[in-house]
Amino acid sequence: MTAPRKIIVSMSVSLDGYFEGPNREIDWHQVDDELHRHFNENAAAMSAFLCGRVTHELMADFWPTADDDPSCSEPMAEFAAIWREMPKIVYSRTLTRADWNTTVLPEVDVDEIKAMKARPGGDMALGGADLAETFRQHDLIDEYRIYVHPVLLGRGRSLFRPSDTTTALELAGTRTFGNGVVMLHYRRSGSTARG
Repeated sequence: MTAPRKIIVSMSVSLDGYFEGPNREIDWHQVDDELHRHFNENAAAMSAFLCGRVTHELMADFWPTADDDPSCSEPMAEFAAIWREMPKIVYSRTLTRADWNTTVLPEVDVDEIKAMKARPGGDMALGGADLAETFRQHDLIDEYRIYVHPVLLGRGRSLFRPSDTTTALELAGTRTFGNGVVMLHYRRSGSTARG
């Protein structure tokens, strides 16, 4: 019997816990070729990308043609190809259709996601803080790969919102990159609701 597919969140945060600055900026991300190759390796192993409308539109505005630019680095060109080919599911109440191998669903259906996880195939990457929060509320996230960048933003949007649920995690590994980014890899070990 094959193991169920996992839903894995991979997000970059500042040392003070923000995934984006106060004006939604992410220009503080320190993604060099080493880190980008690591992202590509993880992305290529996935069976699907799950995200919300905002994240999908940001990706679709850049990645479909990123490798047409002669100044595009080799790791960026590699990711552009991975992104175009990867099946994508976008959760949105306003988007009705999307290109680039994308299925649009109007809402997060917990039973359908559990059924997806039970089907054969590779793990699924979950992107976007808002969608990740929804999945977390329904206890659907199996692993977190948090990339801590060596910067203090002071203000911005926190990756994790206040919650009445405590989720126990187990450290699966760490990795330090040459640019100072540290990956913290956690697996879920259990959840309990606070009364």
